Amino acid sequence: MRLRAALFVLGAACLPSAIRAEAPTPVPAVALDSTSRAAVVAAAEGAGLEAPAIRAALAAYRRAVANGAAKRAILTVIDYSLPSHVKRLWVLDLARARVLAREFVAHGRGSGADLADRFSNRENSYASSLGAFVTGQTYDGKNGLSLRLEGLDAGVNDRALDRGIVVHGAWYVSQDMIRRFGRLGRSEGCPALSTVEAPRIIHLIEGGSVLYAYHS
Repeated sequence: MRLRAALFVLGAACLPSAIRAEAPTPVPAVALDSTSRAAVVAAAEGAGLEAPAIRAALAAYRRAVANGAAKRAILTVIDYSLPSHVKRLWVLDLARARVLAREFVAHGRGSGADLADRFSNRENSYASSLGAFVTGQTYDGKNGLSLRLEGLDAGVNDRALDRGIVVHGAWYVSQDMIRRFGRLGRSEGCPALSTVEAPRIIHLIEGGSVLYAYHS
C-alpha cells in the first residue's frame, strides 16, 4: 500500500481533475449517513489515502460534529505514517465526496527526519501532534498567511494554540528540497505547506473544519 501511494505521487501529472477543484461553497458540518460515508471513503482511497487513516479521520469528524466543534463539512487528513517526500495531506469535501487537494506537508523537527515517529503536546518539543484539530481564523505572521489550529484531544494536542501550532507556508516544503536532500525540511511542530499551495489550502479549510493528523 505504501508503494501504491508513492507511485501515485510520482504520477502527479495524472491526478484526477477533482483534486484540483476550486473551493466549494461552504456547507455546514453534518453527520454522514452510511451511504455518504462509503462514498467519501471510496473517493479518498482512490486518491491514495489508505483505509485506516480515512476511517480514523471520519470517526474524529463525527465526534467533532457531535460536540459542536466542527462547523464545516470539510475534512483534512495528514497521514504521518508516510515519509515527508510523499504527498501525505488530503483535503476532502464530505458533502460532495470529493478530494479537493493532495499536497506535501512537513512535520516538526522533534518528530524525526523523513519519517515522523515521535509526537508531543509539550511546549518547545518542536514535535508534531496527532489527533483532531478544528481550524480557526487566518492571520499574517512571520510565515505569511497562517491558520490557527485548536486541538480537540486532551493530553494529545490540546496545547496547540499555546504552542502556536498553525498551518503556514514554508520555503523548505518543495520538490527542490526533496531532490537535494531526499526529504522536506522540518518545522517547529506546525503542519507546513509549500509557499505556493499554502494560501489555497488555508482558504479551503479555514473557519471550523476538522484536520486530523494520523499515524499507524
